[in-house]
Amino acid sequence: MSSSTESAAVTAAENEVDTNAQASREAARLGRAYHARGNVNLIVDSCADFAPEVARALGVEVIPFPYVMSDGEHADDLWENMSAHDFYERMRAGEHVTTSAVTPGHYLEVFERAAAEGTPTVYLAFTRGLSSSVDAARQAADMVREAHPDFQIYVVDNVCPSAAAELLAIEAVRQVANGLTAAELVAWAEEARYYVHGYFTLDSFDALARGGRIPPAAATVGGKLDIKPELSYDTNGALTLRGMCRGRKKALRAIIADFRANYLGAEGGDEKLPMAIVSADAEKDALWLADQVRKEPGCSDVPIIYSSVGPVIGAHVGPGMVALLFWGKDRRESLSFTDRIARKVRGQ
Repeated sequence: MSSSTESAAVTAAENEVDTNAQASREAARLGRAYHARGNVNLIVDSCADFAPEVARALGVEVIPFPYVMSDGEHADDLWENMSAHDFYERMRAGEHVTTSAVTPGHYLEVFERAAAEGTPTVYLAFTRGLSSSVDAARQAADMVREAHPDFQIYVVDNVCPSAAAELLAIEAVRQVANGLTAAELVAWAEEARYYVHGYFTLDSFDALARGGRIPPAAATVGGKLDIKPELSYDTNGALTLRGMCRGRKKALRAIIADFRANYLGAEGGDEKLPMAIVSADAEKDALWLADQVRKEPGCSDVPIIYSSVGPVIGAHVGPGMVALLFWGKDRRESLSFTDRIARKVRGQ
């Protein structure tokens, strides 16, 4: 190993230790403040890009999504058997990662176990804006209801991918601990999901081009001109382009500008809700975002959860993605008037 490669590996390891330590501290706080056995069984999935410590502290079941590499199929186990750094190094070396939806059969196994236990169950599902898995989950839920007519099971499209879904799950657990029933939690989640924001940038367009989301020629031009996108997701959970920036630093500053425009702080309550920062082996930029957030008014002590972008989302965005996710204004307020008309027509 060359000295420069060894130095990069050491730096990555040090950053991972630092962010994992902060995630552990936040998980301990969550364990004390949030986790309590309620009357609802909450299920989530690995596309929420949980910090493993946080998932354990919340005590929720995490359904692993599948992905395939050159050595076969893997389950997204929150980096238990492969480190994020190793995964993204393989992508940098040219490894092509593919993903697939969770099958109705796998969901059926999970939901049948829940039915056998009997506690009303809510699954906060990876958004249909990015995956058809939620349709498979709904098929499985229908089969379980047919076999167990008295069992309550609900599937909710979270419409907020990656660690935005982690933030939604954290608060959902707290609402269950506060006494919400399963039906009430569904109503809460279907409203709350529109208040979780996420803004991110990519190091390159290569993974998007390989996945057919943009033309290869556009990726090539973007790379030559050092164009970095700022992206988010719409009210259906699909990716949206916020803008194009010349250079990485400008893209990161655009994320902070959107945070400044949409963050609500402790409005409506005494406690500041946690934020999340996730990266695809780009911890240096993740820590830079955290430093900038801390400089914003009222944010010096806001809880921040650090985690790595999981392999399923990572397969489509590639190494170098970094994102800031937080509770803020109602995202529906920024809809165009034509989108507002469409939602009215659909009765939403």
